[in-house]
Amino acid sequence: MILHNVKVYPSKIHLPKTKQLAWKIAEIASDNARLDKDAIEMAINRIIDNASVAIASLNRRPVVSSREMALKHSRKNGATLFGVNSKLKFDCEWAAWSNGTAVRELDFHDTFLAADYSHPGDNIPPLISVAQQNKKNGLDLLRGIITAYEVQVNLVKGICLHKHKVDHIAHLGPSVAAGIGSMLKLNIETIYQAVQQALHTTISTRQSRKGEISSWKAYAPAHAGKLAIEAVDRVMRGEGAPSPIYEGEDSVIARILDGKKALYKVPLPKKGEIKKAILETYTKEYSAEYQSQALIDLAKKLKKKVQNLNQIKKIDIYTSHHTHYVIGTGANDPQKMDPNASRETLDHSIMYIFAVALEDGNWHHVKSYSKSRTKRRSTIRIWRSIKTHEDKKWTKRYHDPNPKKKAFGAKVIITLKNGKKIVEEQGVADAHPYGSRPFKRKNYINKFLTLTENILSKKESDRFLKIVQNLRKIKSGQLDKLNIEIKKSKLKRNLRKGIF
Repeated sequence: MILHNVKVYPSKIHLPKTKQLAWKIAEIASDNARLDKDAIEMAINRIIDNASVAIASLNRRPVVSSREMALKHSRKNGATLFGVNSKLKFDCEWAAWSNGTAVRELDFHDTFLAADYSHPGDNIPPLISVAQQNKKNGLDLLRGIITAYEVQVNLVKGICLHKHKVDHIAHLGPSVAAGIGSMLKLNIETIYQAVQQALHTTISTRQSRKGEISSWKAYAPAHAGKLAIEAVDRVMRGEGAPSPIYEGEDSVIARILDGKKALYKVPLPKKGEIKKAILETYTKEYSAEYQSQALIDLAKKLKKKVQNLNQIKKIDIYTSHHTHYVIGTGANDPQKMDPNASRETLDHSIMYIFAVALEDGNWHHVKSYSKSRTKRRSTIRIWRSIKTHEDKKWTKRYHDPNPKKKAFGAKVIITLKNGKKIVEEQGVADAHPYGSRPFKRKNYINKFLTLTENILSKKESDRFLKIVQNLRKIKSGQLDKLNIEIKKSKLKRNLRKGIF
């Protein structure tokens, strides 16, 4: 790996393309590095993971709306839509929009956390849709996915967006563009321009994850994927981009991030070096913000230690800066304590999540968010007794560069009415690569079978699992086999009229 220094240059100083971060990203995207066997297997795991949560969300309102929009953009040799007959094809950018929304809606796929946050599985829907429309083969797709993960993970390691209230999709646009460039075997210049355009068009604020969180949280990554596809299309036709997008005098860094005196250090593999960043990422066992994963496991264990939940006086959670300020009481969002809050808000409330997991000793992607569940008096009492605190030790562990030492958990102190304190802590989720029971292929398959039960026929389920696990051997033009169909009568519609 090479650690690249990224800083702002005044316009009077000409910064050669070869010295720019976007060019360095394009160089590794255009190389022909050997694909790592473990990285290939993990990419397949994540395609299974994405399919699990996408099929489970097909009839949720944001997904239905996105599908209705995509259905208006049919194309003879295009891409497929989750749930829809695979013989029907649509413009790849609209397929990416709909499929990306389905993947993101439940907040239940993979994650990577470092200087910033990310769900790198968001790269997969736009890459699959472009691969289908361009008749690519399984290895082409795998190369694109592995490149996209490499770019996003390393941007997340090097550049903090949330400090400036910029949404994390600003790292997704460039990674999708790089992944598409790698998959289509585009030249460095083309990928360079596409990465810059994709970044320029995907800057947005974190209000989508603040206060009254709406369905846009599910749409945001899909929108970034769609914009990245369009950026690649434009530059393939010879168009350019704002440049240098990272280092320029009025660039993203200069005007939106740390400013003209900023210095970022972004790691990237050497040209030709095997890309393995996907192996540093981790998926979710539970449908909730990633920082809640270890705390759900911890709550399940604490339930066995607290004999009578009615005796709880208060609960204090000592955790990282991110957990406290984004999903904890440090966010100062009253909505995170509101029984009438949206599902999107509740899955960003560690107070609610911990209360339910402690009461139920479990977590369910639908039942745990039901209105009857959110309004249960006993839950509200525990919920409102919880307070989070930043602990510098946990913040330091959160940012530890060593994956084996990095932690996203907390120490929990439950104080009972009689004064007794019950104390437990956990660093990573049980399903984390360094947890007590890391997710393997069988776990991804089990997650798929669980989430698609009563939605997919056994025949269709078996067919998909067989095809996806043989992805590296899928020939050109056959990637529509990765689509999953359900009966048309089982797909909800939104017949309200729009523009399309």
